[in-house]
Amino acid sequence: MYKTIIRPILFQFDPERIHGWIFFWFKLLQHIPFGTKIFSKFNQYQHPNLEKELFGLKFSNPIGLAAGFDKNAEVIDVFAAMGFGFVEIGTLTPLAQSGNPKKRIFRLPKDEALINRMGFNNDGVIMAVEHLKKRKSKVIVGGNIGKNKVTPNENAVSDYLTAFDVLYDYVDYFVVNVSSPNTPHLRELQEKEPLKQLLLSLQEANFKQPKRKPILLKIAPDLSDDQLLDIIEIVNETKIQGVIATNTTISRENLSDTSEHIKQIGDGGLSGKPLKDRSTEVIRFLAKKSNKSFAIIGVGGIHTSEDAKEKLDAGADLVQLYTGLIYEGPGLVKKILRKII
Repeated sequence: MYKTIIRPILFQFDPERIHGWIFFWFKLLQHIPFGTKIFSKFNQYQHPNLEKELFGLKFSNPIGLAAGFDKNAEVIDVFAAMGFGFVEIGTLTPLAQSGNPKKRIFRLPKDEALINRMGFNNDGVIMAVEHLKKRKSKVIVGGNIGKNKVTPNENAVSDYLTAFDVLYDYVDYFVVNVSSPNTPHLRELQEKEPLKQLLLSLQEANFKQPKRKPILLKIAPDLSDDQLLDIIEIVNETKIQGVIATNTTISRENLSDTSEHIKQIGDGGLSGKPLKDRSTEVIRFLAKKSNKSFAIIGVGGIHTSEDAKEKLDAGADLVQLYTGLIYEGPGLVKKILRKII
């Protein structure tokens, strides 16, 4: 029903406008007595064999919502009711920012993909905390953090530490985002020395807390093998808990859409099916070369249960959905979980 009736109607409108409209209804659902409970009856699929313990956290299942969908932690309870085992909020920056000028999300239906150049638009960490205080579900929540656009790279560590400190008591794990292509010069922080210093600074702040929280690094799919080997070395040296592979790609290879249309869209990160194979390659490379010395969360191009299984078989401990959810609908979570069982 979703792909034959609902999706064709939604795709008639601007993607960001539809996102806002859906969130309006999700917020309404959270305020209706027993709304999320009824919603969960149709969407959740629970089984003890789906439970997964990783970096000290117990996940009800291995399927998570990737960062970017619920940036400001507004409808976590709805996504928990949808059946996700964990929800990642953000990317959150210390100060609220509007992001890049609109139009900034583009669909590529022939490729079942999206191109976005959102630019870390969010209401800031303090507002996210206010939303987190009101959530009712116990689903595991990750906090994806970044730097403000106006903050120069030499001061980036301060932004990440601020976001870390404000969110600390309200999320279960952290994700350091230095791999978005939509914030100028951000990816320069993936270079070996800046990245090592950033992660060591966060770990130092982490060790000062009564209870340390897992920290993961989200990486780009466009890194070379040598750069991936550097990532493995840095993860092991800084003793963070793992890697999320991968963020969106700046590549435009093997797309069905016309080159004229792609050029017209312009810059942005590509997600969806075209990213699937590269994301899986990165997961397999990291798992093999590191001898699985750290956790890996796989994300990129998961549109079917087979796609999810492929990433798990490649070495991912957990997986996340984003673009696949838009193209396949909310029933995708349940389909994947049933297939895993």
